[in-house]
Amino acid sequence: MSRVVVAGGGIIGLCTAYYLKKSGHDVLIIDRGDLKSGTSFGNAGYVSPSHFIPLASPGIIAKGMKWMMSSSSPFYIKPRLNIDLIRWGLTFWKRSSRSTMERNIPHLDALLQLSRALTSEIRDELGDNFRMKEIGCLMLYKSLATEHHEIELAKEAAALNIDTQVLNLQELQAMEPEVELNVRGGVLYPIDCHLHPGDLMQSITDYLKNNGVEFALNTNIIGFEKGNKTIVGIVTDKGVFRGDEYVLATGSWLPIVSKQLGIDILMQAGKGYSMTFENVKKNLHYPAILVDDRVAMTPMGADLRMGGTMEISGIGSPLLMKRVKSIFAAAKNYYPNLPVEFPEQDKIWYGLRPLSPDGLPYIGRHSAYNNLILSGGHAMLGISLAAATGKLVEEIVGHKKTSIDIAAFNVER
Repeated sequence: MSRVVVAGGGIIGLCTAYYLKKSGHDVLIIDRGDLKSGTSFGNAGYVSPSHFIPLASPGIIAKGMKWMMSSSSPFYIKPRLNIDLIRWGLTFWKRSSRSTMERNIPHLDALLQLSRALTSEIRDELGDNFRMKEIGCLMLYKSLATEHHEIELAKEAAALNIDTQVLNLQELQAMEPEVELNVRGGVLYPIDCHLHPGDLMQSITDYLKNNGVEFALNTNIIGFEKGNKTIVGIVTDKGVFRGDEYVLATGSWLPIVSKQLGIDILMQAGKGYSMTFENVKKNLHYPAILVDDRVAMTPMGADLRMGGTMEISGIGSPLLMKRVKSIFAAAKNYYPNLPVEFPEQDKIWYGLRPLSPDGLPYIGRHSAYNNLILSGGHAMLGISLAAATGKLVEEIVGHKKTSIDIAAFNVER
């Protein structure tokens, strides 16, 4: 078996190491942090086959044009002269056609369905230590236009054999007996589940450590040793790490790391925010997307997490408090008597989602090197797609037939 160096200790890197180790490989994970504060840690925790529409779609262009210049809207692009942003934006626009979206939907659906099944298998093997609940997810709406859109999406889901239930306010209120709902209606996707992403990462990390996987944490990649289309080692501020195969799963930093190999990956970092309230006395029973405002609500045991927004403002940009306040205001609008108060700034989390320009992740070998695999660009679906991505990378490393066709995720597309 091979020695595999995995760069990136987010949920994609951890699941990759999980499947590599289970297959008998010797694995080392390198990460710039401590695995406790990255993008995978503070998100909504959804595993959602219902999210089969790629980010690049005709609808997002129309809404984005309306939202993108407002720093408090669900979608915001910070105006700046940046060639990578311009290239990404033009490609995103070109790939947001209906024909491209319809071509990509079956591939994203296959990846989501595989990952949903594998996530349950991980739970069964590691134990239910990450608060996983298989009760579905609600898509709640307030406007008539959004209702029409969500019902059409439900019809598309049915064509993919995804079960849906269209519910009115009275039916939804019966599902949420502890809080008042202020909505027009909603759609339940029973196949979806939710979990605590930090607990999931800790569970997988514990498994990896107990089974001999090495970790080089708080370690920055500064270069590569190369020779004859082969990576010989990863150079870091703590020494050189060598392996037979190298997997780059560095999230929003993937374009930065890959450039050191002469590889140009088109990607932008999309900032999202979340707040977690502990021991909520009258909590939600069901996770929900507040569709009109693009806000996610996730009950995690006695706790409640709310999060959202898509802010493309560059790596290292500061927190924008008005965007956090808009998330909280939306939650209070949908759930008027929700017993939570706006938190102090040090309780607000934000992370960067890696956005490819067509809404599909990059998964596969790169022709520039015979021992390099790229894995990134999962956008808001990192938790949803992590298990399947990890499994696919293990199959690629082992030169096996992949569980699903991965041509659509070509890293050089």
